[in-house]
Amino acid sequence: MKKVLSLIMVGLVAGSMWTSSSQAGETYVSGNIGIVWMNDIEFQDNWTNDNDRFELGTDSGIALTGALGYDFGTYRAEIELGYQANDIASWTETDPGDNDPAENSTGDVSLVSLMLNGAYDIDLEGVEIYPFAGIGAAFISFDDASLCFSNSDEFRSKDAVALAYQIGAGVTLPVGDNVMVDARYRYFATGDFSFDKPDANSNIESHSAMLGLRVGI
Repeated sequence: MKKVLSLIMVGLVAGSMWTSSSQAGETYVSGNIGIVWMNDIEFQDNWTNDNDRFELGTDSGIALTGALGYDFGTYRAEIELGYQANDIASWTETDPGDNDPAENSTGDVSLVSLMLNGAYDIDLEGVEIYPFAGIGAAFISFDDASLCFSNSDEFRSKDAVALAYQIGAGVTLPVGDNVMVDARYRYFATGDFSFDKPDANSNIESHSAMLGLRVGI
């Protein structure tokens, strides 16, 4: 999946550069806000036993993005700063053969992402639809969360950095001079990350529905 997304990204950016010599471009800024749903965050705890596994369930949360980009006409390339945060709602032991019920849990998980995105715009008589893909880095924070089988405060707040990638699609509608309303769906995921204490590893996947504006400058 990561290799496919990387190839998509390279193709979009390369296409943007190829068309830049023949099309007048435009710099733009954009901002989006929406709801994010994280998949259950599955951990493998390597500290006590290689088979110790658990997962954290989350409530829906908030997602924010802001981007600076360049529109080449058909293609766009942009740098995007993103933020998403979810409250943790449950903790479930998922060892093979275990059927323990989920327990209520507390804390939150948040991440800040820095992404390089590419998009392909399809004009449908004024309304545009576009697929997009991006790759970058995510800075992940767990705060007051149960991150292993111990309830020690030492293991409840941890940070990590991981590769991040995203793919999605959106639709834009012009509402004024150089102003467009933007609605999009985004799938976002990180590569594996790990903690030293506790010795556990995981990754994050999420789905977002977002609404915002894109303004030419």
